[in-house]
Amino acid sequence: MQNNEACHTMDEGEVLNAAKKAYPLFSAVLYGDRVSTAKFSKRLSCAIKHLPLRVAFHYEHDTQKALDAGVRKDPTLVLDGEIFLEGLVAAEAITEAFETLLESKQ
Repeated sequence: MQNNEACHTMDEGEVLNAAKKAYPLFSAVLYGDRVSTAKFSKRLSCAIKHLPLRVAFHYEHDTQKALDAGVRKDPTLVLDGEIFLEGLVAAEAITEAFETLLESKQ
């Protein structure tokens, strides 16, 4: 597993902020090709590592499975079964989306 203190490409099955057991746990699947998903996961680790949440991380590179899940863009982040972010968005947009999600859960 990677060091959660630094920005990094997330490993398959890694949980960001795993040691913070009091934080809510979200299940994430990143759909797309290997290059775009690696770039997105690195941005994701940078953008949300400071937030009070944990994210269990998985990759799906199978195009048919992506289409079956309603995915139409590479990369797409599906969070807890719902399309959450599409395309290679900026780190700031990732942070904002997760902050909004956390606010809605309070």
